[in-house]
Amino acid sequence: MPKINRTASAAWSGGLRDGKGSISTESGALAAYPYGFAARFEGKKGTNPEELLGAAHAGCFTMALSLILGEAGFTATQMDTTARVTLEQVEGGFAISAVHLTLRARIPGVDQARFTELTNKAKAGCPVSKVLKADITLDAALAT
Repeated sequence: MPKINRTASAAWSGGLRDGKGSISTESGALAAYPYGFAARFEGKKGTNPEELLGAAHAGCFTMALSLILGEAGFTATQMDTTARVTLEQVEGGFAISAVHLTLRARIPGVDQARFTELTNKAKAGCPVSKVLKADITLDAALAT
């Protein structure tokens, strides 16, 4: 398989607190979508890097798990993953210190021990997990 490159971009004008930015993706999923200080630190409308990273991580982990399940002979009927990304002030600035993945899944035929083994493999093997230095935790549960 050839090397894959994807592109996203950000534009910004103004200072940190009063500035305005926009984020775009090559696919067009985001086209000049607003982001800024207020969206990042004050909960105002718009997106922020942590939210986008969380979406990427949740999507990557879930796709990796789908692959791993298939290799193990299982197919999920439903998987819902949320990623909570923690940004905190540390010495020298801010850092993303943790990502907590929460998975709720319906996977016919899998028992809890095998499910835990496969989800941990996906957490470690997901390309987004591999690029992060943050502590990555997982709460995975089979739906009944």
